[in-house]
Amino acid sequence: MFAWFIYIVAGMGAGIGTGLAGLSAAAVISPMLITFLGFDPYEAVGISLASDVLASAISAYTYGKNKNLDVKNGLVMLASVLVFTLIGSYIASLVPSGTMGSFSVFMTLLLGIKFIVKPVMTTKEALASKTQKQKVIQSLLCGCLIGFICGFIGAGGGMMLLLILTSVLQYELKTAVGTSVFIMAFTAFTGAASHMYIGGFPDLEALIVCIIATLVGARVAALFANKAEPKVLNQATGVVLTVLGLAMVVTKYLF
Repeated sequence: MFAWFIYIVAGMGAGIGTGLAGLSAAAVISPMLITFLGFDPYEAVGISLASDVLASAISAYTYGKNKNLDVKNGLVMLASVLVFTLIGSYIASLVPSGTMGSFSVFMTLLLGIKFIVKPVMTTKEALASKTQKQKVIQSLLCGCLIGFICGFIGAGGGMMLLLILTSVLQYELKTAVGTSVFIMAFTAFTGAASHMYIGGFPDLEALIVCIIATLVGARVAALFANKAEPKVLNQATGVVLTVLGLAMVVTKYLF
């Protein structure tokens, strides 16, 4: 029963983070499975990535249905993210990077505080004022940066996407989250497939419960996010990220 409780709490938390803010499920599920249930880290990441696939896909569908998804530029960014994730992973294997393991944990917390203190109030008109060439070039360059950091550090993809899309590319928050989860559905599938191919099939019970809980949390959060006013969405996103960030800091350093 305790294991099921952890699966459901981790999955729901990850799903809410995904649907509301484009947070990667791996940032929530992995540390909880490892800390409270003693899962092998590689297996825990595989379960997290598998949970991320459907959660990100259903979130992307919900955002797309509400016209809050930029598929064209999202595909450009996706291609560069995948290529530079591989490059970053290769370089990380040559350079000691153990000290960078806390990056995504603190980034989640700081980004949550940022949304509360300084909300993203950009409108869709700001993005529409750019030419298609500008959008493609910026998407390509930002995708390279995000992919390299994710590959080098091994985490932080969802947070990096959200930060770059809102701060650099000037997406309004809903479109930023929608585009972020669209990209993550593909990257999570690639990661989950490779993890299972290399490390074998994970614990079936944990996999199924986490996938269902994450899917439900993501669906509910995405529906709320697309109906909410920008200010309310910023506050909700900030609170969720801050709480999850604090929970991960406590989990990482006190257990």
